[in-house]
Amino acid sequence: MKLEAGTPYPLGAIWDGGGVNFALFSDNAERVELCIFDATGKMLRAQADLPECTNGVWHGYLPDGLPGLVYGYRVYGPYAPQEGHRFNPNKVLLDPYAHAVVGSLIDHPDFNGDDFESPGKPDPLDSAELALKAQVISEPYDWGTDAPPATPWTKTLIYEAHVKGLTKRHPDIPEEIRGTYAALAHPVLIAHLQKLGVTAIELLPIHQHADEPRLQRLGLCNYWGYNTVSYFAPEPGYWSGRAGTTPLSEFRDAVKALHAAGVEVFLDVVFNHSPEQDGGGPTFSFRGVDNASYYWLNDKGGYENWSGCGNTLNLSHPRMVQLVMDSLRYWVSQCHVDGFRFDLGPVLGRTPGFTKFAPLFAAIAQEPLLANTKLIAEPWDIGPDGYQLGHFPEQFAEWNDQYRDTMRQFWLHDGITRGQFVQRFAASSSQFHTKRRKPASTINFITAHDGFNLRDLVSYNQKHNEANGEQNRDGHSDNLSWNCGVEGPTEDESVRIVRRRSKKALLATLLLSQGTPMLLAGDELSHTQQGNNNAYCHDNDITHLDWANADGDLVEFLSQLIAVRKRIPALTQPQWWDGVPDDGEDHPDVQWLNASGEALKPHDWEDSAGRALMVLLSGDWLLVINGSANQVPFRLPNGTWCIEISSTGDPQTCIYGGEYRASARSVAVLLHHSIPPSDQIV
Repeated sequence: MKLEAGTPYPLGAIWDGGGVNFALFSDNAERVELCIFDATGKMLRAQADLPECTNGVWHGYLPDGLPGLVYGYRVYGPYAPQEGHRFNPNKVLLDPYAHAVVGSLIDHPDFNGDDFESPGKPDPLDSAELALKAQVISEPYDWGTDAPPATPWTKTLIYEAHVKGLTKRHPDIPEEIRGTYAALAHPVLIAHLQKLGVTAIELLPIHQHADEPRLQRLGLCNYWGYNTVSYFAPEPGYWSGRAGTTPLSEFRDAVKALHAAGVEVFLDVVFNHSPEQDGGGPTFSFRGVDNASYYWLNDKGGYENWSGCGNTLNLSHPRMVQLVMDSLRYWVSQCHVDGFRFDLGPVLGRTPGFTKFAPLFAAIAQEPLLANTKLIAEPWDIGPDGYQLGHFPEQFAEWNDQYRDTMRQFWLHDGITRGQFVQRFAASSSQFHTKRRKPASTINFITAHDGFNLRDLVSYNQKHNEANGEQNRDGHSDNLSWNCGVEGPTEDESVRIVRRRSKKALLATLLLSQGTPMLLAGDELSHTQQGNNNAYCHDNDITHLDWANADGDLVEFLSQLIAVRKRIPALTQPQWWDGVPDDGEDHPDVQWLNASGEALKPHDWEDSAGRALMVLLSGDWLLVINGSANQVPFRLPNGTWCIEISSTGDPQTCIYGGEYRASARSVAVLLHHSIPPSDQIV
């Protein structure tokens, strides 16, 4: 094999029609060897040094190289862990820019980077046979007339879902495509999303990922996928394997179909750690390519574990900024993705302290291709000053755990004042009403993939994670959940009534709050995870949604609730509520009222026992909120009102003589009418 000089850009392996250009960044390497394997990745066919190094990028060009070629690298340099260098040419390494990956990261001694029998020396075992290898691809795609739905933030409703779990048990989707990218494009699934009225589906990680060695030894897996192997390769485990398709083409088909239905596609991305874990973890890519450049290290060469996964990627390094930006650009330009949710978002801004002026944030802000994408941060990691809610750059929205906790406590416990409730209900202005940020910056949610789902939130006081193999020590212990009197499943109808009311009240609060709502897939079906609040390692009926036993009433209620939200001007405007009528308006955007129909007084705001209030939006929409365990009479503002939707199905007869008798644990939306309908009782 004879290599020509090639070029240092773009990074990765690119076929240009006449051959393949290889480019790998490794600033501290002394030599890089390209290894070519057979199609299975098992047998070494040829090897040669990359002949040139330009600005830390080693590169070479293989004339007549073709798509489908399988390759890896051996990288030579010092082995000095205390100085941050862990070069070991015994290990064949995966290209960080791999667009397709051959093989899987199994629990095997060949992946050891250190020689555990001779500390301070590189492991002598050769990993060539088992190593992950990259495959050169060239997959043109006809997007036709595809265009992004470009839903405004103010009208965005997010549905968080796992590609496999969403459809694996759907009886109306052909069995051969259940749990795959193809199922996302199936008319039955799209019809469900449209019936609900959601505008975006946020997919848990679809980058190819690995199962941690510990999970493999337990017979479990990293089901959620937060353990990325390649930031450019779609996970092949979500591919149907149908003839004439690839993981990439099938994912593109899904995006195209969802766009045609008006649904945006967001990807959950994990740019905070790699599966190489700490010093005792597997060596398969970054560690062997250039450990000191890719990771945050301490002064002894050890890994800073701000991710909780053994290592933390150094996203302040220029080449790591480039890698992240190249990945984001790839998914937008080549796959038409509409947005990203960044796991452990503070890592993006670490220099190593967090700052919204970090290099990666600056790069994102000036990138034209990302200007119209939606960016969402999970605003916490476990490093120093790791909680950064409200502190991200203005182009980011943020998951709001304080909204989640306040609303859970209001409906399932007590101790929340009306002032605290309203603060979260009105887009958490204390965190987000800063210069140039909008109410949509808060991603409001009650449940997410991490933690109890909605049914379990009202069915269990304690987590039940025994099946995870960690003696129930993992997962959150403070969930603000309530079993409504019985732990787990029950036939007691009185308990079931309270659970139904609590679920609907929580959903109604979420959909009627200012900000961007996010729903967890399966909550509308009343799916249960059997009390497991950390089901990251289960690829089974715990996490696969139970469509056969879907709660049709809850699906219908949520659909109607979302439809009502879209009709309320105050919930789809970009401005902060200020309670002052705009020019030409007869009414303010919001008014806060007590059960007597009067404006909340100072003592009303601070009363932690006060669990009843009304919110008048846009002058015509009255939200009646009764968080108590008893029926409460509400004196309505002047005019004629009818019930548009009620979480307990209250009949119109509950309105009589200007009073509304609100059922316990309920939320209702009343609509003002200047002339009462013929069937309205007043």
